[in-house]
Amino acid sequence: MSSETSASGTSPRAPRPGTQKTSGTVAKKGERGAKEKPTINLQQVGEEEPKNPGPAEEYQCSGVLETDFAELCTRSGYTDFPKVVIPRPHPTFVPSASVSEKTALEQRLLSGSCSLNSLESKYVFFRPTVQVELEQEDPKSVREIYIRGWKVEDRILGIFSKCLPPLSQLQAINLWKVGLTDKTLTTFIALLPLCSSTLRKVSLEGNPLPEQSYYKLMGLDSTIAHLSLRNNNIDDYGAQLLGQALSTLHSCNKTLVSLNLGFNHIGDEGAGYIANGLRLNRSLLWLSLAHNRIQDKGALKLAEVLRPFELTHIEVVERRRLLLEKGTQERLRSPSSSRHTDFKTDRDKNQMVGASSAALSEKTDKVPAMKTPKSLGKKKEKSGEVVKKEEKSGSGQSPTQGTLKKEDASKAGKGKASIPEQKPTKGKGTKSGSKEKRSILLESEQLVAETTEMVNPLLEPVAHRDGKVYMPGNKVLLHLNLLRNRITEVGLEGFLAAVQYQVQFSKSKVASKGPVGLLWLSLAKNYFPLQCPAYTMIQELMLPRDPMNKARPREDEALAF
Repeated sequence: MSSETSASGTSPRAPRPGTQKTSGTVAKKGERGAKEKPTINLQQVGEEEPKNPGPAEEYQCSGVLETDFAELCTRSGYTDFPKVVIPRPHPTFVPSASVSEKTALEQRLLSGSCSLNSLESKYVFFRPTVQVELEQEDPKSVREIYIRGWKVEDRILGIFSKCLPPLSQLQAINLWKVGLTDKTLTTFIALLPLCSSTLRKVSLEGNPLPEQSYYKLMGLDSTIAHLSLRNNNIDDYGAQLLGQALSTLHSCNKTLVSLNLGFNHIGDEGAGYIANGLRLNRSLLWLSLAHNRIQDKGALKLAEVLRPFELTHIEVVERRRLLLEKGTQERLRSPSSSRHTDFKTDRDKNQMVGASSAALSEKTDKVPAMKTPKSLGKKKEKSGEVVKKEEKSGSGQSPTQGTLKKEDASKAGKGKASIPEQKPTKGKGTKSGSKEKRSILLESEQLVAETTEMVNPLLEPVAHRDGKVYMPGNKVLLHLNLLRNRITEVGLEGFLAAVQYQVQFSKSKVASKGPVGLLWLSLAKNYFPLQCPAYTMIQELMLPRDPMNKARPREDEALAF
């Protein structure tokens, strides 16, 4: 019995330590659970951080894109975001490998002995990254940014709007297949003015938009000089918007230098819209329409702009209005009619200095008679005294002239003190001086119109034939690429006529100080044989105009020798 009682007495006591252990374990789990609860709450708070942009706004960017981008993405709630990397140069491929090495490599590939890391390293190019090019080894000297292969949303663009402005040397942004939409494109355009003034190149390739609102990148306030829109499914409607952004009757883009529209769906109508944009545009130097659907009709419209073309009735009316405004502005600049005539005569005289001494002598004989009708013989004898008196009294010319022209005009206008210096260069034939003066004045006015009146090309000198007004063609465009279109020999005839005109124009004296037209024209891979006479003649005419041609210096050296 004692044994039983002992057994029964010990039996209820035996589980007590067990129950204490279980209770102890339960208590420990409860403590752990109580400790884990605040961490769960912190994670929930962290998930709500994107709704509150306060922490991201408080962060001050340091100018190091790698650090700033990572910190801003973390503060915005991104757990997995692309890294900022500097692309390494690819290893050079050695084509002269022996046969044994090639067979050994093939055996390794077939046996599967290549590691997974080596295969993945070959596809680093396609990983979501933000690749940058540095101007120097300094991480703050980011020059160019490449983003490819991952979708860029509004939140990412908001992060870029904070970490890109501190980059003082940023020159180019490339977005390749990043899933842009019309909304994100508007956000991206609003980001560009915040960046450094050195940003001049934007590439948006492989981002087709339903509304084709790429023309917004070419606004009047845009600072983009190089724009690439390849492979965006741009059709004739998109080309119409781009052509209107290049120039219209009342507006013109003055900053865009190069435009790449290759690998799109632009046809004849779209090429016509681009040609209309080139009528009054005088800033675009490089245009690519390669790999499109342009046929002869569109090619003829493009070629028509490169030689003198007829102004429409609306353009003629606008030209007359601009000329009237220009005349009224010149009249308002002069204080009075008398001073205006004096200023005109002095301006004509300054333009004639060094051209013909006979015209200069006639001009200086007339001007003193109007201003200083005193004895001139004494001033001829004592030219040094006259110069000293003029230095004390002042020039007295109109305020619109420059300081250098004031001194020359005052010496020639108040006396003939400068005539003895011009006598040794006096030429023969005083009667022909007036004709030379008129021709030189006309040429100078044309040059001034071409150089100073770049606001609107309608003020360029025009030609009148058969009651029609013809404007000189666009000679600012230097590079035109029409590779792989659908142009036949009919379209080639239009380009041949344009190239022949530009070659003749470049040989004239007036064109020596201004643009000379196309220097490079690509028409290969179209619907005409390479042995076509028109194509052969175009190549012969364009070969000496190409500045990259190495045969031309050798020919010049041979001729000089």
